[in-house]
Order: sequence, then C-alpha cells, then structure tokens
Amino acid sequence: MAHDPVRLELVKNAIGSIVDEMVLTVIRIAYSSIMRDTMDLSSAFCDRQGRMIAQGLSVALHLGSIPDAMDWVLKKYRDTLAPGDIVVLNDPYQGGMHLPDIFMFKPVFVGERLLGYAVVVAHHNDMGGRVPGSSAADSTEIFQEGLRIPVLKLYEGGKVNQTLMDLVAINVRIPDVVLGDIQAQVAACGIAERGMNELAARFGVERLEQHFDELLDYSEREARRTVRSIPPGTYRFVDHLDDDGVDMDSPVKIAVAVHVEGDELTVDLEGTSPQVRGAINSTLSFAKSAVYFAVRSVMDSDAPNNAGFFRPIHVKAPLGCLVNPRPPAAVAARGISGFRLIDAMFGALAQAIPERVRAAGEGGTTSYSFGCYDAEGRFSLFREAIMGAWGGGCRREGIDGIANGAANISNAPIEMVENQAPIRVERYELVPDSGGAGQWRGGMSVLRQLRFLGERATLQLRSDRRRHSPYGLMGGRDGAVSNNLLDDGASWTQLPTKFSRPLGKGQAVQHTTAAAGGYGDPLRRDPDLVLADVIDGKVTPEGAERDYGVVVRRAPWRVDIEATTKVRKK
Repeated sequence: MAHDPVRLELVKNAIGSIVDEMVLTVIRIAYSSIMRDTMDLSSAFCDRQGRMIAQGLSVALHLGSIPDAMDWVLKKYRDTLAPGDIVVLNDPYQGGMHLPDIFMFKPVFVGERLLGYAVVVAHHNDMGGRVPGSSAADSTEIFQEGLRIPVLKLYEGGKVNQTLMDLVAINVRIPDVVLGDIQAQVAACGIAERGMNELAARFGVERLEQHFDELLDYSEREARRTVRSIPPGTYRFVDHLDDDGVDMDSPVKIAVAVHVEGDELTVDLEGTSPQVRGAINSTLSFAKSAVYFAVRSVMDSDAPNNAGFFRPIHVKAPLGCLVNPRPPAAVAARGISGFRLIDAMFGALAQAIPERVRAAGEGGTTSYSFGCYDAEGRFSLFREAIMGAWGGGCRREGIDGIANGAANISNAPIEMVENQAPIRVERYELVPDSGGAGQWRGGMSVLRQLRFLGERATLQLRSDRRRHSPYGLMGGRDGAVSNNLLDDGASWTQLPTKFSRPLGKGQAVQHTTAAAGGYGDPLRRDPDLVLADVIDGKVTPEGAERDYGVVVRRAPWRVDIEATTKVRKK
C-alpha cells in the first residue's frame, strides 16, 4: 500500500479527536471537581502491540507513564483479553504513578480482531489511607497511602467485577464520588471503542494499522530532527526540592546530565538524591514523562505524542534514587519531583539552546485537600491543584496564573470550591512585583486564601520553592518564593511547604505560589512594557524603579525618560 500523506493526516486527526473526546466525556459526567473542573486526567490509544499511537487532551506528565502501565497489562493479559473486558491498576510498583491515579484499559476489537486499547488515567479524590485525598507528602511508606490495585479486570465480558468495586467502595471516604468517576472512565473507553470501530470501517483494519506504523515513524523522525538541532555535548544542571515533607531541613537534589550525540539523547540522573522518607519519591515512568515533556517543549513540530517520539530519547536512573525508588517507598506527592526534574532539564538545555527554553516556572502546581466534617458528622472532601506561572523566554513574556505546561490543568472556580465544601475563598489574586525581573518578565505568584467554615477538617498541602526560588536565565532574576500561612484566630503563623494538619472552625490558610524567573537583563526591558505592567498592577512604581531602572510618574501614567536614563546609567 503506497504512502498517502493526506490520508495519514486525516487518520492522525481522527484518532486525535477520538482520544480528545474521551477526556471531554469524563469532564462532562465526572462527579469530582478534580476531574470535572481541574481536569486532572489524560487519555490515549495504543495499538495491539501496546504502542501508544495518540494521546488526548490534558496532563502531559501522563505521556510517558501510559506505556509503562500498558506493559504491565500485556505482561499479565497478553492474548487473553476479550471483547467487554476492562483492566485497571493504580499500584506505582505495577505500572502506576501514585494511588489516586487509576489507569483503565479497554481492548478494542473489530469483529474478532484486536485493534488496540483505549486508555484513560484519571486522578480520583480519595483512595483511602491515613489522610483524606491520599496524597499527603508526609507519609513514609506506600501502605499509609491508600488502596493498592494491581493489574486486575474491572469488567470481564461486559460484566462488572462487583467484588473489586465493593473493595474500592469500602476503602475510600467518598465511595459514591469515586465509583461515579470510575464509571465516567468506563464511558470514555466506550467512546473510544465506538470511534475506532468507525475509523476501521472507513479505512479498513489493515490500512489503519499501516497508518499506526507511519504515525510512529513520523513522530520518531521529528524527535530525531529535534535532537539533531541541539549542539552535541553533555549539559549538566542541578536543582533542589526544599524538603521531602518529613525531614524538613534536608534539601533534595535533582541532578541531570543530558548527553546529545547525533540524533540520540540520553538523560542520566546519576547524582540525584537517594529515595527519601517522605512521599515525594517518583516512579521511573513518571521521571521519563518529565524528560519527554522537556524535549517535546523545544520541538517545533505538531507531530503526535506517541511511542515513536520516545525512540531516540533514553532515561537512566539508579535503582533506589528519588526518581526510581524501591518499594515500599511512599510516592503520593511524586508530582513535585517530576516538576523539578523538568526545571532541571530546562536548565541543562538552556546551556545548548537558550533561545528555545523558558526560565523556571512556579515549580509545579500546588496540591491541597480538605477532608471536612460538619456539625452533624457528615463528611465532604474537596481537592484542588493551584496553578502558578510560566517563566520568561527569549522574546516571550512569562504568563501569569496558568498551569505548568506539564500539568495543563486549571484552577477550580471560586463558586465550585464554595459549593463543594464548607470553605470560603477570601482572596484569589496575583501578587505584584513577584515575577522575576528580566528583559522578558517572569509570571506572577498566585495567592489563594481559604477559610474553613465546618466543624473540623484535615488539611493536606503540597508545595515547594520556598528555599530554592525559580531560576532566571540569561541575566534574568529569580521569581519570588512560595509561602503558607495559618490564621488560627489570633495571628498568622507560617506553615511548612508540605504538611498534613487538623483545621478547626474559622481557621484559614493562605497559600502563595512561587513566581517564575525572568529572562535577560532587566535593564534592557522596554520602558513602555514596564509602564504597561505598572498600569496593569503587575509591577508597582517602586518595583519598576528598583528592578528595571524605569521611573514611572502618575497623573497621567508615563515614563520619566530623563530620570530613567539617569537611573539606568547607575
């Protein structure tokens, strides 16, 4: 069959639409805000060999984890799955990432022929364990984190495994929500099954499978072209997490060495801290996702996210280190380590291709949950991720109040927060002068203040970048650091970056994300851009003069050219 680029483009977009519709299906019918509003989920289609052909909307950091999970499914069920089967897992040591993320796989058959697998991975509000939300950073072993699901059939021949459903229901705090969200994933798999059968009817199974191979080869060519565009050599960078949530005075190191030779790129994580007591350990599959995302970010092509893209990219990490831990290491808060690995990757790549890399962002989304009880003892759970900022880049401004590119999720609307739990959102704002100064300014900090109105609650919060600020590039300054404050009714006191603690009626917590780093010398920033930032409230007049050497006058707003020239000459 001759190669037809037009037909290939049609097939690529058709499969892309199918996996996107899977995500939209979950968003439309999910029970939890973390799926419906924050959109912490992802989808994919893998061929019958388990190779990922396309990934849908939402969380980029799921990109490299799906293939590893698929491998575990094939290891147990290769050639034994039948129409109507659905397989699930969440165990980090059997293909998962952390326990709240449930992977779901549905084999898609065209007649009696296996075409591939519909895949949905989604973050659930609760999987049991010692802390509501199942994502506490201060757990010290995985047994504290909740219900572990190995590779098991949730459906067999279209019939639900009620034993497994009952087991899940009795182990989680909000079974109606969790089981409802599981059914949303099941519905999404059905959407993919229908869409892929329609595609097979249109193009024929054999030609469709030929296009699978062509799409993989296309992505591989584009990945290799991207790697060839990076000057050969070895580029090293070290970044740190403030702590692991348990040993609060011990920073945790992420060390990367990016080796580029021809069209092959190898990332060696030797030198990264050993696995830690707290729950920020990351599975190797999640670390690979971070590396793939970083390389994808410097790509100038719209090649699909599929297994072909991974072929020239290799990741090595010593067993027993932070990003390749031995069981029973706790991994619930592993997201923050993945984000820091991305920052380290960008820091290394900036040495080779500085014009294609942004300064560090906020350091990764902040994750928190409220496990609440009212006066009648009724329980409610609210979970959210707070988005921060992007760093400045070459001729690119930082972006304010937006998700880290690897997360691609959103802040929950205030109305949804207050409707889901006894919480009042008292402040939700951007913080002036927080973005790292530069020729291209870094994105600003986000401040969110929430007051608990119920009787008692357990608050879990995961953040970072208080002691190690987001770095600037090419003379740009670091972004402002993060902070957590508690209002106990008498005064505001500082909280750690990662904690689980009780919360009483009327107490409030204020979280400020870190801001992003700037890019380039701040004194080279166009004074008119500084003036616009002042007018917009992103930079104060004092900050304009202190950080950029630009003197701004009021009534009317204007740049004092003579005073600015004098200040910048100093």
